[in-house]
Amino acid sequence: MSRLVVVSNRVAKMDSSNTGSQGGLAVGVMAAMGKAGGLWFGWSGKVENRDDIEPKIETQGNIDYATVSLKTAEYNLYYKGFANSVLWPLFHQRPDLMMYDANDYRGYLEVNEKIAKHLLPLLRPDDTIWIHDYHLIPLGKMLRDAGVTSPIGFFLHTPFPPLDLLRTVPDYKDILLSLMSYDLVGFQTQADYRGFYMSVTYGLKGKALPGDRYEYQGYSCTAGVYPISIETDALRGVGKTGEASEEFKRLHYSLADRQLIIGVDRLDYSKGLEQRLLAYERLLRKYPEFLRSAVYLQIAPTSRGDVEAYKDLAKKIDRHVGHIVGTYADFDWVPLRYLNRGFRRNTILAMYNLASVGYVTPLRDGMNLVAKEYVAAQNPDDPGVLVLSEMAGAAAELDAAVHVNPYDIEGITQGLNKALKMPKEERKERWQSMMDVLKRRDIHYWQESFLKDLSAAPHGD
Repeated sequence: MSRLVVVSNRVAKMDSSNTGSQGGLAVGVMAAMGKAGGLWFGWSGKVENRDDIEPKIETQGNIDYATVSLKTAEYNLYYKGFANSVLWPLFHQRPDLMMYDANDYRGYLEVNEKIAKHLLPLLRPDDTIWIHDYHLIPLGKMLRDAGVTSPIGFFLHTPFPPLDLLRTVPDYKDILLSLMSYDLVGFQTQADYRGFYMSVTYGLKGKALPGDRYEYQGYSCTAGVYPISIETDALRGVGKTGEASEEFKRLHYSLADRQLIIGVDRLDYSKGLEQRLLAYERLLRKYPEFLRSAVYLQIAPTSRGDVEAYKDLAKKIDRHVGHIVGTYADFDWVPLRYLNRGFRRNTILAMYNLASVGYVTPLRDGMNLVAKEYVAAQNPDDPGVLVLSEMAGAAAELDAAVHVNPYDIEGITQGLNKALKMPKEERKERWQSMMDVLKRRDIHYWQESFLKDLSAAPHGD
């Protein structure tokens, strides 16, 4: 049996109780590797101005973790620059926030080359290589150019943009050729797949062949849709352990039988936090019965705080939070609790179970595992209601959620009102419908289906 080698921008050692601020990639990859084990390679998260040293290798259970650090210039060009000031806003349909610089793109390629150089000595001939996300799009081609003949797959955790947006980046054809260097390219949704299809067939003038195959001037790949998921059956148990935490006990006591609305997101402009706050304020203004009877808890750990767009967002959110609290709070009730830090994952899951409403309204999201985890954490006898953006990848599977347009403030307000007033029988029916999906297509199904298709796909030599 071949060894699984996972490569991602960050490597995160994480157990079931670890921090709730981890993104979907870390949660998904850790759960997927829990069964098969293997090697996980990537950036350590450290910025160190030292000459290149050998990767640091640690073993935990059946997983070997190999990490490298970045120098300040590498971090600024690759991570802060091209990855998060060009690709992230572009893939989330915010070209207005793109800050393109050709030097950043060169730095992006150089860090991918650095990762390839350090990864190559650790590879074995029979490995299966699975590369993740927008930071490492060029890596597969670099490994092929270095002579690697193993199956190499790529999974994009973010959305993939339509061609008209993609071609706002001068290097978009290089990005497409890099993707076509993989044996299998996986996307979260059919919409993302269609964006890739249009980009290859119209942007490159490539061929779409039967079996989801694509060809262009010697490049060829297979593409497919693989919605990432969660460890559905395990999460209720993990959440029960979180009920012992001091944070959960204090939250539970402080609510005093009020309905809890919960949102958990990184502080990112793609998450729709500003619109979410405006909709909640409108709820309090239009439906005074929720004054003193509802509490909105928004957990939003800082994300990429050294990128200018994120600094601006943090200031806007602070202003909205201050306005809502100042306008509606009373001596013994605060309508909104805004926490700019993360919590252990089991505590977060326990909080989900306590919440009457899961408030998940991104402007654009590849999948959004918070939505799925909220559903899985519920008490079957008295489940809460998921208010979910139709722009999240999860909306395609969780069709029994209360769907809202994240740009429609009034629509979100009405969605919250509906969720808070929903009868128990309807809540149970909606919850069961979503749980059926999550049980059938859990994280292990995601991993197994992708790797099965990768092993069957024609691969480079």
